Amino acid sequence: MKQNKGWLAKEDYEEPVCLLDGIPDKPRNVKPVPQQRIMEKVEEYMSRRDYAAVERHLLYWLEEAKMGNDERGELMIRNELIGHYRKSGKKEEALAEIREALRLLDDLDYKETRSAGTTYINCATALNAFGENERSLELFEEAEKVYEKLNQVDPGLLGGLYNNMALTCAALGRYTQAHTLYAKALELMGTVENGALEQAITCLNEADVYAAELGTEASEARVYALLDKAEELLKTEGIPHDGYYAFVCEKCAPAFEHYGYFLTAQDLKRQAQEIYERD
Repeated sequence: MKQNKGWLAKEDYEEPVCLLDGIPDKPRNVKPVPQQRIMEKVEEYMSRRDYAAVERHLLYWLEEAKMGNDERGELMIRNELIGHYRKSGKKEEALAEIREALRLLDDLDYKETRSAGTTYINCATALNAFGENERSLELFEEAEKVYEKLNQVDPGLLGGLYNNMALTCAALGRYTQAHTLYAKALELMGTVENGALEQAITCLNEADVYAAELGTEASEARVYALLDKAEELLKTEGIPHDGYYAFVCEKCAPAFEHYGYFLTAQDLKRQAQEIYERD
């Protein structure tokens, strides 16, 4: 299960200075796209699960960014498209956006910035979803190197990195490395506001790793312990029951169902549906 909130925070794609200035052969007449307004509309469409509208909206603004020579805006939008195509199962479209996003990191000289870390994670997560795990791990490792060089990296970003990197390690049979990464993710997300949702996802992911590593019978006790912990985390008092909570419930339900927690799965689906209908 992916750690996927579905969009970037403003600080993930904005840099403190304009790196376009002083770079040879770059157009100086830049017309920036309204990044915050674009993302607010994405959130609105996502809350209604109108994924076709999300794609139309992002593609429209991608063309605007290209026509306005706004490479920073283009990078932000391509990152969003990578996540959208991953969740939509559109492999070729996702791979095309990954190539363009990595090209933009070079063009903007952003390869050691927070934006690079976010982009590497988005690309690596998509590659894992489409079975390109060796390349996925390479990009996760690039993201880790970037974050190691930066000061004051948001623990939520690091937790997301470790959670998704662990998925790729598990897919490659690197189970010990996956468990180490999940432990780091759980610790970091415990320091984040409302991080219990991400911790629940991590627990369910690790349950799958134990099942694959040890087999159904040998892993049973560990798997059930992790599912019980995930269920408890999803019920953490004070967590807003908003669109993201519904998204997490909807994504967690199949994992509980798979391991026989049918009532829990049914309750999560019900909660998600109620939130979507309310909003």
